[in-house]
Amino acid sequence: MSPLFASYQDQLIEAGCDEAGRGCYAGPVFAAAVILPPEFYHPLLNDSKQVKEQQRIELKSIIEEKALAYAVAQVDVAEIDRINILKASIKAMHLAIDRLKTKPQLLLIDGNRFLKYKNIPHQCFVKGDGRFASIAAASILAKTYRDAYMQELHYAYPQYKWDKNKGYGTLDHRNAITIHGLCDHHRKSFNINPQSEALFK
Repeated sequence: MSPLFASYQDQLIEAGCDEAGRGCYAGPVFAAAVILPPEFYHPLLNDSKQVKEQQRIELKSIIEEKALAYAVAQVDVAEIDRINILKASIKAMHLAIDRLKTKPQLLLIDGNRFLKYKNIPHQCFVKGDGRFASIAAASILAKTYRDAYMQELHYAYPQYKWDKNKGYGTLDHRNAITIHGLCDHHRKSFNINPQSEALFK
């Protein structure tokens, strides 16, 4: 794994921010904000998509124990459908920043789009979760919290196999939508069309 930068600069208190679930067919979008101590290092820490599930769970506990401050927030499907997924993702980040017990002086944002949060400056980084430790930590928390949420939803809606696909548009999820239709937790604004020539393969 590529080593992550401990920080973008060393004068201001930085919070890394990232979201999880933006591309899913179902479920909320989650976001996290994390302020790490300057000396924080863990060899497994990386973009959550590059880390195995069990390692993400291990990292979640370490981040929660070692972080100077962290917070996780979500925006539900109704709000996603009302304002669109990009605005909902940014809103989830704002909500997470709201909940930080320590006020950051600079926000490091994964991606290339963000709406200014109050009077705190921000810097966007494409693939920032693979560059900066605080963004990678935020990606781990957002992902693990969202996965746990989708695991709970799975018990009520086992036909969609959200314990496996976490709401993403995988073949098994599309097949289930074809058979069972959409439920309240699906994002109607995504205009989901599950039909595929690979159906039932």
